[in-house]
Amino acid sequence: MEKKITLASESIASLVFGPSDEYLRQIRKAFDVRVSARGEEVKISGDSENCAKAAKAIERLEKAGKKRKEVSPEEARNIITQVSKTDLDPSAYSIEVYSHKAVVEPFTDGQADYLKQMIENDLTFCTGPAGTGKTYLAVAMAVSMLKKQQIRKIVLVRPAVEAGEKLGFLPGDIEAKVNPYLRPLFDSLEDLMEYGQMRKLMSLDVIEIIPLAFMRGRTLNEAVIICDEAQNTTPSQMMMFLTRLGRDSKMIVTGDLTQVDLEARNKSGLSDAIETLSDIDGVGCCELSRNDIVRHNLVQNIVKAYERRKEKLVEKVKREGMI
Repeated sequence: MEKKITLASESIASLVFGPSDEYLRQIRKAFDVRVSARGEEVKISGDSENCAKAAKAIERLEKAGKKRKEVSPEEARNIITQVSKTDLDPSAYSIEVYSHKAVVEPFTDGQADYLKQMIENDLTFCTGPAGTGKTYLAVAMAVSMLKKQQIRKIVLVRPAVEAGEKLGFLPGDIEAKVNPYLRPLFDSLEDLMEYGQMRKLMSLDVIEIIPLAFMRGRTLNEAVIICDEAQNTTPSQMMMFLTRLGRDSKMIVTGDLTQVDLEARNKSGLSDAIETLSDIDGVGCCELSRNDIVRHNLVQNIVKAYERRKEKLVEKVKREGMI
């Protein structure tokens, strides 16, 4: 098989290829393919599956170069290693969106399983650390279904819970006060469709971004309803949210159970719902790990460091309890 990729510009190509084409050599070795480059064009040949993976690594290197105007040796190594460990064929899980990206594809097996759960179930729970794509892929799925006219509406919901900071006395009306909580959802949407199109769909109420408290009393038909940061809901709030599901609708609930900002006496509605509903037909559960993190390579190391510290504290408590 032979695959050709045309990069955005020669300056981006130089970032993708690395110093003295070092990153291309790593790709050749990691995927056992032949790679040749001239100007902005890259030609890959070899086994079809390996070619697809090598192409995915180049696309991710290009994305990193466009975003940060540099690709460090460590970041390139992490990208190539991550793609090489993934057994999926990215094109089999592609999601069509409105933006210049055209399609969104999973980077890891965990993300592919998450997409599969969302496709097969009307209610999907997804947990995992920051940077694993929980929110982004959920919004991408919603945008894709809207584009295919499988739904008529997207509703994005977040609980308004402060992360250790009291924001109640900020100036402005209710919209100004809740906007900071909803900003990550805007960020995902802006990456998946043009800004003008997003604002138009919001003005027509096709896309709605609201705090969880505004969901009470509603029934949502032919919609994708996403609850983000759901670890910060109480069990009663979660039950209220889940019972908003109407006919021909799909619901996706995401959160990080290591970042609960509720008061200590309150149990997370996300963990409670997973325990209560995971055995019901039509309910999917997906747990992403630090291996699914696709943000800056430092994020994976940060999560790993916190996990190690937590393990040491648990061991210390056990030792002291035995004394």
